[in-house]
Amino acid sequence: MFRSLHMKLVLILVLLIMSVMVVVGTFLISSVTSYHINDFKQQMETVFKTDFIRSLSDKAAREDGVAQMKEVLTAYSGSMGIDAYRNFYILDGDTGEYLEGSNDVLGRSLEKTPNIIAAVAGGVGDKVSFIDSYMDVAVPVEGKSRYIIYIKDSKQDLKDLTWMLFAITVQATLFGLVIAILLSFFLSKTMTTPIEELTKSATMIASGEFHKRLEVHSTDEIGILTSTFNDMAQVLKETLEEVEGEKNKLNTLFLHMADGVAAFTEEGRLLHMNPAAQRMLGIDFDPGLTYRQVFGDLKTPTDLDAAEKGFAESDYQKNGRDLKIFFAPFGVPDGGDGLMAVIHDITEQRRLEEARREFVANVSHELRTPLTNIKSYTETLLENPGDIPPDMETKFLNVISNEADRMTRVVKDLLTLSRLDYGRLDLRFSAFSLKILVQTVYNAMYLDASKNGYAFTLRLEDDLPEMVGDRERIEQVLINIISNALKYTPPGGEVRVTAGSKGENQVYVSVEDNGIGIPKEDIPRLFERFYRVDKARSRERGGTGLGLAIAKEIVEYHKGQIMVESELDRGTTVTITLPTNLPLPE
Repeated sequence: MFRSLHMKLVLILVLLIMSVMVVVGTFLISSVTSYHINDFKQQMETVFKTDFIRSLSDKAAREDGVAQMKEVLTAYSGSMGIDAYRNFYILDGDTGEYLEGSNDVLGRSLEKTPNIIAAVAGGVGDKVSFIDSYMDVAVPVEGKSRYIIYIKDSKQDLKDLTWMLFAITVQATLFGLVIAILLSFFLSKTMTTPIEELTKSATMIASGEFHKRLEVHSTDEIGILTSTFNDMAQVLKETLEEVEGEKNKLNTLFLHMADGVAAFTEEGRLLHMNPAAQRMLGIDFDPGLTYRQVFGDLKTPTDLDAAEKGFAESDYQKNGRDLKIFFAPFGVPDGGDGLMAVIHDITEQRRLEEARREFVANVSHELRTPLTNIKSYTETLLENPGDIPPDMETKFLNVISNEADRMTRVVKDLLTLSRLDYGRLDLRFSAFSLKILVQTVYNAMYLDASKNGYAFTLRLEDDLPEMVGDRERIEQVLINIISNALKYTPPGGEVRVTAGSKGENQVYVSVEDNGIGIPKEDIPRLFERFYRVDKARSRERGGTGLGLAIAKEIVEYHKGQIMVESELDRGTTVTITLPTNLPLPE
């Protein structure tokens, strides 16, 4: 019933009139009550002045003091407003018992009010409360004995006036309600009729009919609303025509764009798929297809809102193609959430990346370490002809020969980067002494380290067991890690190499330096190919960003682990853990 605007307006006006009359009636009754109480207090203050109380005390001192005081009080009855509802009483000052008064019947049944109790205690009881059904005042009088002059008003006049005001308020409320209902019906009809016409016109617009225009009957807010509605209908018609044109353009773009596009509902049902996506995925569009039928086991992104860029990406292979798929949420026509997949064919891009890896492999800094060692030992021999002891000279020449052979092997091994990419790394496993291997690498790099003022130390456990693996690959890893430690430690710094056993069937090699360190946020990316913490600094030192990536893959091929702990400006520790129980090839 009250869902219509017409009835809501009527109800609002009725409630408004009732609220106003309740507030006015309450205010009037409260004001009248306050007036009567204040008038009573003023009358009592006017009568019970010091002279009047003194005269009562003089009368009370006589033998017939009670009778004398009654005569005085009777003489002042007019001033005190004594009538059928207000009486005076003379009470015993010690017990509060009734002695004389203007109404013996009421006097004998008096209750000891708080004011009487206050007067018995020697004070003046003049507290009047709004909530009490009476008004009273009790004044102590000293004479031959102690007496209390007590005035009590039953508030009957106030009650009669209050009920009269209440009746007037109710009558005025009923009269106001009749007027309010009549006016509200007229007012609501004036307001709702144009709104009903607007509703009908809006329904027509919703069904696609934009030709009908509403008549404007007034210049008030409703007239302005009607005029604005007509303008809105015209603008909406033009906008829909523009949207239709843009939709046609987007459809053309959707059909002929090079990238694939597929849209799914929240339940995974296929909504759209352009020809490029059909061509890349080798699937013909069918509204009955699901996400799993289109992308197989490719996981659906589950936290797109938390993604840094508002989308998620995945790599996918289909029909010999490498595809990069970007997922983003969008609103579907039924109001739910959908999933949009934009598909890029990156097959050719991947081929170019592989070619770049092969090129970088040919210029890897893995060549630099043996060349540096050969150059260092050769310069030492050339700068000190005849001054070097024969055994030391032989040792230098052996190092040069070994480094030349190792460089030849490294050049060949650089080609393994491509094999690593395809999982076809050829490892030559054999049993060897890790202790001897670490000592050999340390000897090979000692001269270069001492030449630059490094404190280059080695600590080997005596009971270091043999292990099974590709000796050359492990040597390549150690040289790479030690070279990095020397490279990123300022001259005069300290580099410590430690090797030992770690638990059952495990050994470790740790390279610790007090160099420049690595920022904490860069540590997780150290083993990414081509990643450099500081590109300018790495380029200055000849780094390519491949060394640790190669080391990690070699260690993992040996079922081992490589871990990095570092603190900026404090140093870095790289630890390799390798198993000793790998099987020898048959």
